[in-house]
Amino acid sequence: MPVTAAESAAYRLEGYLPGRPLLTEAEATRYRDACIRTCGEPMKDGVHRQASNRVKPYILYPWAAELVRNPRILDAVEALIGPDILTFHTTVWFKDANSPNFVPWHQDATYFGLAPFEHVTAWVALTPSTPENGCVRILPRSHTNGQRGHRDERDQRAMLSRGQTVTDPIDDAAGVDLLMRPGDVSFHHTLAMHRSAPNRSDAPRIGVGVSYIPPHVAHIGKTRLSATLVRGTDRFGHFDPEPRPTADADPAAVAAHADALGRFWVASESIPEMAHIH
Repeated sequence: MPVTAAESAAYRLEGYLPGRPLLTEAEATRYRDACIRTCGEPMKDGVHRQASNRVKPYILYPWAAELVRNPRILDAVEALIGPDILTFHTTVWFKDANSPNFVPWHQDATYFGLAPFEHVTAWVALTPSTPENGCVRILPRSHTNGQRGHRDERDQRAMLSRGQTVTDPIDDAAGVDLLMRPGDVSFHHTLAMHRSAPNRSDAPRIGVGVSYIPPHVAHIGKTRLSATLVRGTDRFGHFDPEPRPTADADPAAVAAHADALGRFWVASESIPEMAHIH
C-alpha cells in the first residue's frame, strides 16, 4: 500500500499517518515470535529504565535487522523524508499483560539531539494495539508548535529513558487512538505529541518503534553516534556505520551493540532539551 501524494500532504499537515497493513500476517507472526524469544525477557543494567536488548535490537538480532530494512516500510518512509534513509534508533515497546507501565505525553525529538527536525517514527504493531492494551494516542497538528519543554518523570512506570513528559497542558480529548492490527505500521513526526496508557488486557502488547532520518540530519552533541544506512546513499557521514548481525547476539553483534548503545546513552543523558537549543 504505497503512500500517495495526498497522504504525504496529510502527514505534513497532521503530523502522522494512521496504521496501514505493510507486513503480511505471516511476517507479523514471525517477527512477534522472534521478538518474544529475544526481547521478551528484559536485560536490565540497573541504571537505565529501558532494557538494553530492547534498544537498537537491529544490531543484535537478524529479525530486527530485517524488519528495519523491510522494503514496504521503507517505501512509505521514502515518501515522507526522501530516498536516502538511515535507521537512527529503534525501541521494542513490550507491555506485559495487565501492566501498569505507560508512556507519558512527549515528543520523540526531546533528547535525541537531531537537527533539523526531519525524523519520522515508524511504529510497527506485532500484536493488536487497542485502547484497552495501551495503544499510541497522538495529538494531531501538535508538531506545528515546535519543540516544547519537558520534565523528567520520576515515576518508574513511565517507560521512556528519562520519563520525559511535556510540560504544556494537553487536551487529552483532542488525541486520536492509533488502532492497529498485527502487521500494521503507523508513522509520526518527531515533534508530534503522543502517549500510551497501561495495558489493561490479559495479553501483551508488542510494537517496535523505528526512527528513520535522511542522512543530512546530524546529531548536535559532542558524542559521535552510529546509525545504519537502509536505503540510498549517505553523502554526509554524520554517523558511524553499524554492522548487520549474522546470528542472534553473537560476540561481534554484542560488541557492536554495546558500543552503539553506550554512545547513545552518553549523548541522550547529557544533551539538554532541544527546546533550549532551537
